[in-house]
Amino acid sequence: MSDLASTASTGIDYDAANPPPVGTIEHALWLVHLHFSWENPDRIDRLAELYDDDIVWEVPTRRIIYRGKKEVIANYRRVFESAEDLELEPVDRYATPDRVFDDSEAYFRLTSSTGFPNHPLPVGTRVAMRLVHSFHIADGLIVRENGYEMWRPDNRS
Repeated sequence: MSDLASTASTGIDYDAANPPPVGTIEHALWLVHLHFSWENPDRIDRLAELYDDDIVWEVPTRRIIYRGKKEVIANYRRVFESAEDLELEPVDRYATPDRVFDDSEAYFRLTSSTGFPNHPLPVGTRVAMRLVHSFHIADGLIVRENGYEMWRPDNRS
C-alpha cells in the first residue's frame, strides 16, 4: 500500500476490539473512524480510549485550545449541549501512518454559546459548517486534533 490511503480504498475492519497494527495507515484510519463513531452523548467517555493523556484539541479560528483528556471530553459534552439536531455528512478522509485528514459538512441549530466559545453566528441560527480535522497520531493514539471550522447559515430548503 502507498504512504497515503483514503477510506474508500483500505477495506479496514473497524471493529473496536480488533485494531490494525499500530504505526500503519489502517490503524490511523481506524482511530479516526472510532473517534467519529464515539463522538456522541451516549459514547463520549469512550473517546478517552483513543487519546493520549496529553491530547491537544484546538480550533484556531475561534482561538480555543484544550489540553488533556479531561478537558477535551468536558469540551465535547458542552458542544453536544449547544448543538441541536446535529447531522454530519462525510466529504473526504485520507491518512498517513501519523496523520488523518477528515473533511465533513456539519449541520445543527446553535442553542447556546457554552460549547462554541467565540462562535461567529447568533445563538438560534441553523448552522451549516464545513469542518476539516487534522488528527496527529503517535504510539497508536490521537495526540492532537485540530478542527478548522467554516461557519455559515444553513440555507438548505
